Amino acid sequence: MGGVAVNRVRQFVAFVIFATAFGVLLWSTDFITLQGEWTVYTVECRQGTWTGDKCTGKLAAAERYRFRALKPHKEVYFWIVGSAEPSGHFTQCEIENRENWACKANADSPKTITRAMVQGHPVPDPAANTRPFHAVSKVKWLLLKFGKVFS
Repeated sequence: MGGVAVNRVRQFVAFVIFATAFGVLLWSTDFITLQGEWTVYTVECRQGTWTGDKCTGKLAAAERYRFRALKPHKEVYFWIVGSAEPSGHFTQCEIENRENWACKANADSPKTITRAMVQGHPVPDPAANTRPFHAVSKVKWLLLKFGKVFS
């Protein structure tokens, strides 16, 4: 009986390790979020300039823009995580889900980086008077935030 008990403990430990790794993977890709929100992680180019998508200096973690799409109301709310700046929102939105939506520009457009999201990626629209941005993955943003340097 001792061998059976040890085998079950090993199976349980293996399951816990797998479940934890799977949970971390889902969290790191923002597949799991609170209240169906979607976050865009941005970076800035310190001691350099942007040439297209290339930074000639050092990348640094910048703002996190969070979006909450409310399909029944055809609205998208957005804010900068940790900022005292007031949130904004779009009305007149076509919303498929939290990762796919498009809204008409309004007075709040200059407060955010996009007025449309396609497959979880913000769509730049210079004509909408939104803020310029460079987005990165959550994992890369966290590495930058906690000291990893990319150039």
